[in-house]
Amino acid sequence: MSSSSIHPTSIVEAGAKIGDRVTIGPFCHIGPEAVIGNDVTLLSHVVIMGATTLGDGAKVYPNAILGGDPQNTKHKGGHTTLVIGRNCTVREGVTMNRGTDGSRGFTTVGDNCMFLAYSHVAHDCDIGDNVTFANNVMIGGHVSVGNNVIIGGGAALHQFVRVGHHAFVGGLAAVALDVIPYGMVIGNHAYLGGLNIVGMKRSGMARPEIHNLRRAVRMLFDRSKPVRNRAGDVRLAFSQSPAVADLVDFITADTKRAFCTPPLGSGIETSDSDDNS
Repeated sequence: MSSSSIHPTSIVEAGAKIGDRVTIGPFCHIGPEAVIGNDVTLLSHVVIMGATTLGDGAKVYPNAILGGDPQNTKHKGGHTTLVIGRNCTVREGVTMNRGTDGSRGFTTVGDNCMFLAYSHVAHDCDIGDNVTFANNVMIGGHVSVGNNVIIGGGAALHQFVRVGHHAFVGGLAAVALDVIPYGMVIGNHAYLGGLNIVGMKRSGMARPEIHNLRRAVRMLFDRSKPVRNRAGDVRLAFSQSPAVADLVDFITADTKRAFCTPPLGSGIETSDSDDNS
């Protein structure tokens, strides 16, 4: 702690582990089981509770509460954790809860994530790398969010929902069903409105692979068969495409939850006019 700066109005309880070059501003409270990485900045009025690990390079804004007890009546007070990765930005009023004892027991957040004001990560969630939550996003317990996902302001995700990597959830969407990788969902309740073409381009995906995914998704949701039954046909038709194989693996995973699908009669958008790569 010799190279760190702790404001005299803040409380760092005995047992907390503070890395190098940490700045803790006024009126913060760091609990005895907290582990704070190197080069972390807590601006002011930040509360870190329970067995919470905050990775190197994080920046946390006022009134964020990290590592609070799970909001789950099944939790009986056992030891559970929250682990937040490197270089995350946590804006004002964000809340993240630890896991639930007797369940997964830990909440995890990946590297390079951004959580805008008043967003919430519930107990036992698993958040990937490079994820962005816009203002007031709320996700229930046991939600899984893949890498490179963007969730628009005010969106809400039902507990146990899975959001595949590179997906986009529109603002104010109410997501009660799984979101396929690369998918873009909107509405209340959310439906599949197409693919996150912009996100795929930003991640450097090759144009032929984007086209493979577009054709594969149209085939998956053509309503000639249930989606899971159609998955095998899609795998065979696009056997040389790693991205399609990844999509099919998500579809065929052992889960009882259905998927966000296109509205009846609308289908998936088929034009390539928005693909100018």
